[in-house]
Amino acid sequence: MNSHTILDSPIGPLTAVANDAGLAAVYMAQHLRRPGWESFGERVDPSASPVLSAAAEQLGEYFAGARREFSVPLAPVGNAFQHRVWDALRQIPYGELRSYGDVAAMLGGRSMAQAVGAANGRNPISIIVPCHRVVGADGSLVGYAGGLERKQFLLELENPSRTHTEALF
Repeated sequence: MNSHTILDSPIGPLTAVANDAGLAAVYMAQHLRRPGWESFGERVDPSASPVLSAAAEQLGEYFAGARREFSVPLAPVGNAFQHRVWDALRQIPYGELRSYGDVAAMLGGRSMAQAVGAANGRNPISIIVPCHRVVGADGSLVGYAGGLERKQFLLELENPSRTHTEALF
């Protein structure tokens, strides 16, 4: 059974969704491909769920610059290939970038770059499964379900010396 909470963040409200197995989703406002609210279950205070409480605490620490890795149990819904991609995303170190081709190579072949991009775009656990660390082959900011401004914010949070302002236009 799903439950959800709304968390404040520097990039706007985040909707965290938990199921019986763990954290199922973290969606941003205006998130592309976000399912309907009815699928999120009852809205609860984060303290009512150990998973939502951990997600709230860890995301707060991340935005404060005090957390680089997450330990909240994850339970995203997706097919086997999407899970492979999402697992690969979690291997990208904090503050670093990889191209879609790089992630495809991690999974067995650069020819899968478009499929990786599609799975990346379906990642339901934003920030914690760091799809924001994936960029175009030329280093440009492309394809972020939460919007390129949020992607830029997250990348600059993780590595303040990196700016991609020019890639937004």
